[in-house]
Amino acid sequence: MEIHGHCDDRFGGVLKAFENNFENNGDIGACFAATLEGEYVVDIWAGHQDKAKTRPWQEHTIINVYSTTKTMTFIVALMLADRGELDLNAPVVKYWPEFGANGKEQVLVKHFLSHSAGLPGFSRPFTNEELYDWDFACADLAAQESWWEAGSQSGYHAITQGYLIGEVVRRITGKSFGTYFKEEVAEKIGADFHVGVDQKDFGRIADLVEANETADILEMDPDSIPGRVFSGLDITPENSTSTSGWRQAEIPAANGHGNARSVVRAQTAMANGGKAFGVELLSEAGCRRALEPQTDGTDLVLGLPVTFGMGYALRNEAMPMGPNQNTLWWGGAGGSTIVVDQDAHLCFSYVMNQMDNHIVGDPRGVSLGFALFDAL
Repeated sequence: MEIHGHCDDRFGGVLKAFENNFENNGDIGACFAATLEGEYVVDIWAGHQDKAKTRPWQEHTIINVYSTTKTMTFIVALMLADRGELDLNAPVVKYWPEFGANGKEQVLVKHFLSHSAGLPGFSRPFTNEELYDWDFACADLAAQESWWEAGSQSGYHAITQGYLIGEVVRRITGKSFGTYFKEEVAEKIGADFHVGVDQKDFGRIADLVEANETADILEMDPDSIPGRVFSGLDITPENSTSTSGWRQAEIPAANGHGNARSVVRAQTAMANGGKAFGVELLSEAGCRRALEPQTDGTDLVLGLPVTFGMGYALRNEAMPMGPNQNTLWWGGAGGSTIVVDQDAHLCFSYVMNQMDNHIVGDPRGVSLGFALFDAL
């Protein structure tokens, strides 16, 4: 098969793992990128943008990366905290007074980052059109009572986390999350990543291809916490992600569009003391705040043992994501992945269009990561 792009000679194992994903793990189109000490050492892509394999995956192809988008809300929150504009330990009502309804006065901003605010879903199933209505979604969350004691444990805020963090960002900056991210991260660092895609870029969006099997978590009892989170959501490639409504909306937990190169470009500063590509986004101390443990244990929604820091998941025995202790990571439904290793000053991402049924920790991205570490 033909692999395009650049890969330093010492990372030949990454090329083999990348090719293996196409030959044995079902990839149709995919890309992988990595920076080491702030410089790209791998930036490769291959395959096709569509299931029928009629459109080649190209250098500037982008795609919906689902929850890998969440890491963009994390870096923005950490930047605002580093600038003294956001106190992560403050009650949310300091910035968003209406949020205090139904006993939520003591919910802290950091509870949003660690999925522990007790608001992993809406008060009822939402239509996609309701998801696209920012004010409507935020009002629903503000009016709810927390589903459990805030801060006590995590329960993956699959869709709601983006609205929660994004509304705090909007209250502080006066700008929508997508606009603030574009101006303060994407444009400054040169990252081709979008939360809310301009129609002019629709032609280069690859098609997501649904997984052959449904993830177990999506077949839960509708009255359980996971069932309440996912019931009614129809954010499949066929019914949402291929529509202009989904692409143009701002859903910062799930509808970011980019590729491995742009995900890495946006996150490289987190691996290098806050600096990347000649730009300082935040201080080294601001980066290290991401490593502050917030919750640890079986997540109430995912049913997996997850350790959350300030936004990012942290390394644990169940999901080490690499050999070094100070590692941050997350991934998106279907398989996209981002890993930030602050010890090795390494940042890498895998993005693809053939979805798998892993909610997090897709083996295709993991295999590429370990090939990278083997070379190091």
